[in-house]
Amino acid sequence: MIVFPFAYMINKREQEHKERKLELQARIEEAKAAQAAAPGEIQAHLEDRLRVLERIVTDPGADLSRQIDALRDMRAEREIAS
Repeated sequence: MIVFPFAYMINKREQEHKERKLELQARIEEAKAAQAAAPGEIQAHLEDRLRVLERIVTDPGADLSRQIDALRDMRAEREIAS
């Protein structure tokens, strides 16, 4: 009779340990899956940034701004040369 409660407690602790171990393994697998998905997300983010930069470079308004700046630089060079 005395052995049964101890055997029950030991069995219960073993079961809790196994459950915890399985839970940790599941978390590890989730983390691995998240890491596998991360490079795709990073690549998508970089592609979005590249598209924005392409829009900025090809924007006619930005080109006009560059031309105005170039004219200002030319005027400044002429004033210095005079």
